[in-house]
Amino acid sequence: MSYATPPGWYPDTGAPGLERWWDGTAWTAHTRPPAAGSAPHQPPAPAQPGPAEGGPGAFGPAASAPAGFGPPSLPLPHQRGPHDGAGSGNRTKILAVTLSGVLVLGAAVTGAILLGRDEGGTPAAPATTTSTSAPVTTPTPPATASDEPDPDENPAVLVDQLNGVTVPVPQGWEKPKSSSSDVPTIRTVQSYDCPGGSSFCYHGTVTTHTARSAETDPKALAEADIVTAADLAYEEDSLGRRNHGGITAHKVLKAERLSVAGRAGYLVRWQVTTGKGPGGYVQSVAFPSSVGSGTPVIVRLAFDADVAELPLSLMDTITRGIRPLGDSATSGGVGASISP
Repeated sequence: MSYATPPGWYPDTGAPGLERWWDGTAWTAHTRPPAAGSAPHQPPAPAQPGPAEGGPGAFGPAASAPAGFGPPSLPLPHQRGPHDGAGSGNRTKILAVTLSGVLVLGAAVTGAILLGRDEGGTPAAPATTTSTSAPVTTPTPPATASDEPDPDENPAVLVDQLNGVTVPVPQGWEKPKSSSSDVPTIRTVQSYDCPGGSSFCYHGTVTTHTARSAETDPKALAEADIVTAADLAYEEDSLGRRNHGGITAHKVLKAERLSVAGRAGYLVRWQVTTGKGPGGYVQSVAFPSSVGSGTPVIVRLAFDADVAELPLSLMDTITRGIRPLGDSATSGGVGASISP
């Protein structure tokens, strides 16, 4: 026999003046003022709660009542009435719905708790939003008025960094990247077969050198170097080739003091006659360097004779165009206005 109290509104012993709904198995969260004219402890006809009431079982299947609640204070019936069978069926349905709701609610609460924790059981850190900053660019320093063109990049100027001088490059000449003498060199662009037939030659060359002797007097240096300059150009080159058949005679055309690159220097010029070909002109200019300890610099020039594009006046023009490195005229293209 069943002695369960049927669902209904019963006085709330924890909140005097209110009635709380008993779903047949446990108290729910629904309360109300006592209905006017309702008999105390007299439950209404059993009915299933609607959706608006939230359904029974809000406190779980085993939680009979919230704090302060107790079972209904009604005397439980001792005998079933004619409708007890139907009431029992309704109570079974209500109990099943209640259990389902509790299970769903429990799963939702458990999931929320688990999602709020990391694997170590500690609360997960709140998500942060990382903003992408604009790329940082390094400003390029503006060019200043003091920036000077690099003489090495000027095709009209030959730069000798070691000896601290620059030499103008005449029109139609070039600065070869390499040469047999392995010293700063400029020369005419077109080459030809040497008269001796052993190699190819250039009609005009200019080279710069550091004086190797202990002598420092420009006059003595130039007079000694003109012999070397003539031999390398028309007697025998650095590879031992006699491209012009050797020198048979020479004549001094000029020997004088002069100012070179702002320093007191000396110049010697020869005309040489060769065993083959027209011969040529050679010149040595010696002067103190403007860098370091002032070690003397020697500039050698060699022009083939009987070449209209290589007058002796061009030797004079090149000599006057020699400048100390860093001179304002160096970056201005000194050789640009020089022509045969």
